[in-house]
This record gives sequence, structure tokens and C-alpha cells, in this order.
Amino acid sequence: MAIRHQLIGRDPATVWRVLKNPARYADWVVGTARSTPRSGNWPDVGSSLSYTVTLASKRFDGHTVVRRFEPPRHLELEAHSPLGTARIALDVRTWGEETLVILDEHPLRGPAGKLHNAVLDAVLQFRHRAMLSRLASVVEREDSRIDTRGEGTGS
Repeated sequence: MAIRHQLIGRDPATVWRVLKNPARYADWVVGTARSTPRSGNWPDVGSSLSYTVTLASKRFDGHTVVRRFEPPRHLELEAHSPLGTARIALDVRTWGEETLVILDEHPLRGPAGKLHNAVLDAVLQFRHRAMLSRLASVVEREDSRIDTRGEGTGS
């Protein structure tokens, strides 16, 4: 399993504003572009998003389905790509005045699920580092944007 964590310098409510916004998915999920609602009301269980996956110079359509949504702590997704499906679990924890996000991902079905090994987990670690860093940046920009309009409480 590939598990990684990131401390984000904002409160959990700000993190959840980003996670609950279907238009922001491609902003923080590495390899995706142009996320759009597919079905249901994101992030209700069973709802889904469509997006484009970029692998090297090729582009493929993918989608993600919400399998578990228990705010303020858990969001679990099943991502469907040309390589199969993967479980992506986000655990959002209050950490003082900040937020600790723990990301746990592993392949479920398809070629990636059948070929899952320590090498794939190592590759996922690099992806997770980038993804959590992007999530932190998006959350911090979101919070700053709200602050400048006078609608947020700031950090």
C-alpha cells in the first residue's frame, strides 16, 4: 500500500471546501485534467466525476466514483482509468490549527491490480507527494482568495 501524509496550514473546513468541489478535482489530482460532474451530487456516495487522464503523451477518459463520504473525516474514491481501478482514501484530521491529510491508495482491478507490487507502491509515493503538495497549494490559495474578499476567517 502507498500511504503518505501532508500537513496543510489551514483548518479542515477549508480543506473540505476544496475536496467537495468537483471542479477543483483536476487541480490537485496528478495526471487529471478538466474534471466535470458525471452523475449524482459530488461528493455524495455513488456520485462521480469525469476527467481526462494524461499518461506520457496520450490522453484517456477516466472517472471517479465516491465510495465513502463521512465528513469531517473520510472521503474514499474509486478511480477508473485505462489501467484499471484504484481505491483512494483520504483521512482528514484536525491537527492543532492545521489539517493532517493522510492519503492511502492501492490498485483494485485491472492490470494495475494484478501487477501491484513494491515497485508500483514506490511510483505511487512520488505521485502522492506531488498530489498532496498540490492539494495544500490549492487549499491555501482558496483560503487566501476568500480572505481577500472578506468572506473567510483566515489563518
